Parts: sequence; C-alpha cells; structure tokens
Amino acid sequence: MPEIRLHRAGPRSGLMRLADADPDFGSPYWARPWGGGLALARHVLDRSATVKGKRALDLGAGSGLVAIAAMMAGASAVTAADVDPYALTATRLNADANGVTVETVLADLTTGDPPDVDLMLVGDLFYDPDLAARVLAFLERCTAAGIAVLIGDPWRTPLPADRLRVVAEHVVADFGDPDGAARAAAVFELI
Repeated sequence: MPEIRLHRAGPRSGLMRLADADPDFGSPYWARPWGGGLALARHVLDRSATVKGKRALDLGAGSGLVAIAAMMAGASAVTAADVDPYALTATRLNADANGVTVETVLADLTTGDPPDVDLMLVGDLFYDPDLAARVLAFLERCTAAGIAVLIGDPWRTPLPADRLRVVAEHVVADFGDPDGAARAAAVFELI
C-alpha cells in the first residue's frame, strides 16, 4: 500500500535483538501486513466517507495499518487496541512515520462493554475459532449499541460468513502465503 509507510520485519530490522532481550517477546505478527488489514485499509482510503468525521477503533490493531488509513481518510479520532505492547509501539512508530495521531490502548476489549466510538474496524481477527467466537460476541454487542462494524478478512475458516455482508473485495498478498501469492480478501459489514 504505497500511501502508508510501515516499519516491517526483515533481516536487518533488529527484531531478533528485541526477541533475544525479552523472554516474553511473542511472535511479531504486527511486523507484517496481513490480508484482511490490507483490504480494510484499502477500503477506508478509497471510500473516505466510511470514516470521515467519525470516531473509530481498530481492534487487534497490530502495526496500526487500518488505524493509520482511517486517520488519513479523515476520521476525527482513531484508537488502536491490541493485547501486545510491542504491537502498540509499532502502531505509534508507524503513525508517526505517516504524520497522523493514533491513540493506543493495551487491553483485550472483547471482554468488556462496547467503546464510545462510531465505527469498529477489525482486520484479521478471525484466524482462530476461540478468538473468532469472542470477537464476534463483542462485535454483536457493539452493533446492538449502534456502532457500525467493518471487518477485513481473506475468507479464513473461522470467519462467521453467515453473519456478514460483503461490501468490497480486494486482491492482496496475505502474510504467510507462499512467495507472496495474491488472494481474494473482502471487507464485510456485520449484519
């Protein structure tokens, strides 16, 4: 996505030094763009009316790609939430590299009440059945509270497709696909 600069993992990125220094350092999933986030960020940038003037929350923000896209597209405020402190550090660094401000929250929001926002942005959180069930229950509480929900995902198996409506489709390179092969990903509304 040429409009957005991201710090990424690579042979000289220094992530291995960080991993060696911190025994709690997990998989740096946030150091690479994932298919659902790429599709959702592209959707937000191409259809700025989706976020313009709205308060949004990027759930499971990772690198902050979707949060940054929302700010660049005119959101009034965006909060990036993640359970990994390194992801939120990456989000802040990436937001700074793109000249936008994104608030960050270190928490598992799926266990609580809906946040005070207009729009939930969710990329790539339907990769594990247990996580998918928690996220779906939380997003259903959000829609019941009047919060719009957009989800980006490359059609992973735990995706609750029967509860979603496709609003856009994009071809993206999903992290982990062999040789960077492109695959279909979609942006969905929770119905």
